[in-house]
Amino acid sequence: MLTDIARIRRFNRAVTTETGALDDSFLGRGRPLGAARVLNAIGQAGEAGREVGGIRDFLGLDSGLLSRLLRGLEGEGLIEVGPHPDDGRKRLARLTAQGQTEFAAYEQLSDDRAAGLLAHHPRPRALLDAMDLVASALGQHRIEIMVEDPQAEDSRYCLEEYYAELGRRFDTGFDVNLSRDPDADSMRAPIGSFFVARSDGLPVGCVGLKGGQAFGEVKRLWVAPAARGLRLATRLMDALEAYARLLNMTVLRLDTNSALPEAVAMYRNAGWAEIDRFNDDPYPDHFFEKVL
Repeated sequence: MLTDIARIRRFNRAVTTETGALDDSFLGRGRPLGAARVLNAIGQAGEAGREVGGIRDFLGLDSGLLSRLLRGLEGEGLIEVGPHPDDGRKRLARLTAQGQTEFAAYEQLSDDRAAGLLAHHPRPRALLDAMDLVASALGQHRIEIMVEDPQAEDSRYCLEEYYAELGRRFDTGFDVNLSRDPDADSMRAPIGSFFVARSDGLPVGCVGLKGGQAFGEVKRLWVAPAARGLRLATRLMDALEAYARLLNMTVLRLDTNSALPEAVAMYRNAGWAEIDRFNDDPYPDHFFEKVL
């Protein structure tokens, strides 16, 4: 019988083999995975290139190893490394024309391998959900929270997932058009804000700060199922409260529904005080306030 530790080690071996981490020629392109990952990190930044320190932080590499990998890619004619145009103390790495061709080849091979894995699995959706869960757990300390336009692509993805979940969990379903500010116009600067959390580029959470009234209002707090239990909702709320203080807001309010007991419990445990109804939204039945 496999112990928990043995199961984790089995998983690690499977991932190492599948990703080609020990191959001298990752995806048959003539260089190991480390060099390919650095090339990918630069290529993902586009024509502008990527600051060397940013590559180091993104990949979690020490300076010595990164320098060796960069020199190797330079020697192949795939990248150019030079002074940052805005800060001479920093260095910027860009793909050459040959590097762009190599980057595109890696992208196609990686996409084809991923598509093949899904095509040959009997439950591809369950496989993807499991991968999201593992990736979110392993990368939890690298999750970034950024201010975004609520109509941007990643924002819309989070909001649609949020609406869909409410539709599944509310007995009456959910129609955002029956709520106030369905287009989130009041969640933009200078009166409000909208935050998106990303795990290695994948949007995994959001929350909005609605302004333009006598109090700030927390709206549309959502965390992807794969990222739950990692205190991401708390981090989103902390970011929102800090921003509310910058806008000189002194009182925040929010509403929620008893069909979301985990949300009700979180607000109570975080020091929010229950108050009387303060809006005519048809969905909520719990109302909270917090003095900043």
